[in-house]
Amino acid sequence: MTKKEKKLRLGQIAERLKEEYPEALCALEWNGEPWKLLIMGRLSAQCTDARVNLVCRELFAAYPTPESLAEATVEEIEGYIRSCGLYHVKAQNTKDACAMLVRDYNGQLPDSMDELLKFPGVGRKIANLLLGDVFGKGGVVTDTHCIRICGRLGMYPEALKDPLKVERILDALLPSEEQSDFCHRIVQFGRDTCTARSPQCESCPLSQLCQHHLLEIKKEKKS
Repeated sequence: MTKKEKKLRLGQIAERLKEEYPEALCALEWNGEPWKLLIMGRLSAQCTDARVNLVCRELFAAYPTPESLAEATVEEIEGYIRSCGLYHVKAQNTKDACAMLVRDYNGQLPDSMDELLKFPGVGRKIANLLLGDVFGKGGVVTDTHCIRICGRLGMYPEALKDPLKVERILDALLPSEEQSDFCHRIVQFGRDTCTARSPQCESCPLSQLCQHHLLEIKKEKKS
């Protein structure tokens, strides 16, 4: 497909996903407090969103402000987040990020990629999540669902797994105002239908727009 064709198809896919998932919801329960999404985004690395939500209910009950988390010891934070995995480095990142937020930004999350990337443990995926959900700016969150599914759909070769390359490709194909909601819907779709191991192609609402599925049909007809 040409870039123009991919852009048209991705637009059609986005519309289908809107029909399936009218509410594009972030799976992390940050309750409208930006600093919490900063911490939860970091904790979600190699951990499920459901686990992060569970852990953070207790964590934020004990430390309800970034100031209180900044003042906590690393060992205290580790006690709450141990089940998230990589808890030593995540606890240190959590403490340091909160200290930085309070010290350098007066507790207010900055709204630029360059500034967000200064926070410990924050890469482009988390920064784009924050830019989209907190500030309503464009941002393609290239999590495993997004990378896998958009490859299957034909936006780039399925073997491509580089998050930055995927981000740049999708950023050029999706309007900035659509990016955040699209990524949330892709996550929901990836959990419900287009799973990693057993995609439900026969009942998939995107099957006629999916390059992987259409190629499989061609193979079957030839055999």
